[in-house]
Amino acid sequence: MTKTLTTFDMAELLDSDEAISEYLSQVLADGDNEEFLRAIGYVAKARGMSKIATDAGMGRESLYKAFSPGAKPRFETVIKVLHSLGIDLFARAGHVANHSIT
Repeated sequence: MTKTLTTFDMAELLDSDEAISEYLSQVLADGDNEEFLRAIGYVAKARGMSKIATDAGMGRESLYKAFSPGAKPRFETVIKVLHSLGIDLFARAGHVANHSIT
């Protein structure tokens, strides 16, 4: 019996602002930095790498490299790309930490 595997492309599922927001929020909540960077790459692919690269002031190849597995892009690059994608990051209280403010 032969089994056929189909290719899976995460970018194909990211077809709306809501899907993108939910996906990135879930990856952030999981806390895996490398997965978050890969997720940004998938979103950029879904939105069009050339357009996102141009909007972020980068070359298309540089954008691919910045968000490929194992890459360590600068925070400035991550923020530029997120803004080019129309995504804002913000902080809010979410869990209790062992910090006391006096």
